[in-house]
Amino acid sequence: MQLSLQGIIPVPLREKVNAYQSGIWKNNLSFRKGEYIFIQAPSGTGKTTLIHILYGLRKDFEGIVKWNENILNSTDKETLAKLRTNNISVIFQDMRLFPELTTWENLEIKRLLTNTVTEQQVSEWLERLGIKDKKNSLGSTLSYGEQQRVAIIRALLQPFDWLLMDEPFSHLDHANIDKARALILEVVRKNNAGMILADLDENSHFPYTQTIIL
Repeated sequence: MQLSLQGIIPVPLREKVNAYQSGIWKNNLSFRKGEYIFIQAPSGTGKTTLIHILYGLRKDFEGIVKWNENILNSTDKETLAKLRTNNISVIFQDMRLFPELTTWENLEIKRLLTNTVTEQQVSEWLERLGIKDKKNSLGSTLSYGEQQRVAIIRALLQPFDWLLMDEPFSHLDHANIDKARALILEVVRKNNAGMILADLDENSHFPYTQTIIL
């Protein structure tokens, strides 16, 4: 699946975007499945806005975003839902867990949509990321670091051609970053997928094929 950006300008940031040279905004770009793209985004340049646009959560932008031949600007809700179920997964910066559900329930909601990952695999991933003991804990009781690890696992519980990540390790220490990074890379490679990671600071979390300054 190819991602194409054609002259994207987020309306709320139009004045700011027009005042500097961006590697993303206003440009025509194409990314192919299997590429690992790192977008370094200084504060205030629209990092989260970009991820939300690519996932189809925001329509307040000029230009065109295309996943293959699907133009997000005009994609109907059913097509967008299929893209999110089968082709595009995301790790949100704010995690977006259901606070009234347990860790396991938060994961099962996602897993049961496609049944591409077994319950045993989920248990193994929880153990790998050091949160198996939080399986029955409510989302509202988890620390930010624990929530982030649950959100990472949740994003991997579906088939995808692209994984979008918005500061996926912001609440993790170095040891937990290493564990989470290894799991993500393993699943991305299994899917022969591409990834787009947006973060504030330069990093070498993954073997990026391209780095762009937002």
